[in-house]
Amino acid sequence: MTTIVVGYVPKAEGRAALRRAAEEAKLRSAKLVVVNSHRGGRSFDSDEAAASDAALREVREQLDSTGVPYEVRQLVRGLDPAEDLVAVAEQVQAEFIVIGLRRRSPVGKLILGSNAQRVLLDAPCPVLAVKAEEGED
Repeated sequence: MTTIVVGYVPKAEGRAALRRAAEEAKLRSAKLVVVNSHRGGRSFDSDEAAASDAALREVREQLDSTGVPYEVRQLVRGLDPAEDLVAVAEQVQAEFIVIGLRRRSPVGKLILGSNAQRVLLDAPCPVLAVKAEEGED
């Protein structure tokens, strides 16, 4: 069975990436690996951990309704999200990675987000970048 890795954050771009990854997994009869990455340390307190757990419960509920096989990995190990995504993609030999992009101002469009850019440059497989819908949050 092939595997698709998706980077998830509980924001519009993360939800858009998750939806598209689930669609692709269903079309390809693939397993989905959802990666939620945090740097950890002092900046990740118990309130943030609880909020993250709640968001990932919603992810599981959403994916349960699709019938797509999946696993959810919440990583708090001091790495950048890009490093975690690339490492998981290498580990599971992913067919491709799905990431969400947020809308940017005209100046911001000149520079892609640093995590997105690193995934695109370092990924061991193709990357599908998905934009969130207008007004979605």
